[in-house]
Amino acid sequence: MQGKLIVFEGTDGSGKSTQFRLLCDRLNKEKIEFHNIVFPRYSEDSSAMVRAYLNGEFGTKPTDVSAYAASTFYAIDRFASYRLDWGKLYQNGALILSDRYTTSNAAHQGAKLSDAEQPDYYDWLYDFEYRILGLPRPDLVIYLNVDIDTSLRLMQERQRATNTEGDIHETDTDYLRSCIRAGQNAASHYGWHVIDCVSNGNMRGMEDIHEEIYSLVRSVL
Repeated sequence: MQGKLIVFEGTDGSGKSTQFRLLCDRLNKEKIEFHNIVFPRYSEDSSAMVRAYLNGEFGTKPTDVSAYAASTFYAIDRFASYRLDWGKLYQNGALILSDRYTTSNAAHQGAKLSDAEQPDYYDWLYDFEYRILGLPRPDLVIYLNVDIDTSLRLMQERQRATNTEGDIHETDTDYLRSCIRAGQNAASHYGWHVIDCVSNGNMRGMEDIHEEIYSLVRSVL
């Protein structure tokens, strides 16, 4: 009795976490049962390699670790989460909402490759996580798309508000620009649902974006 898996993906500064929270709040109000997860799971042992990578222990630039190698760090965290946390729920028919998933590797690691190299990587990634590791494929991937200027501005505002500094991904502007392009390429390759969050140079309202997301979610429930 397989459940449903809905994934939120987006560029840094796209408002993904806010939209994820808005959807969870709405489903709670409407008495729709679900289980939510957020990746990477920084507090868990299974994310140790992810944390070391993002902290620059394997190199101070994202490209110091290949797309394929870095992808395995994140995949192990997802594998542990599925086996220890939400796998049985999903197998018994539960609705699972995920803030990031395999889809994040497609954008953030695919950014290390040329446009010509990306399709082979995208195919390898899904085969590795969904066939070899046995993780479930999403029923719906919602990709929140913003341009690089908006992404940088909102990400910097978030860091100031939380008094935090960016990791090796977030502090490399050229890499972030490549991530946006790779994310758009991955969305086309895989057939994700893309939501453009910027209109006429300005971010759309949170509620406006939420309603578009909610309509998509309801269509697969």
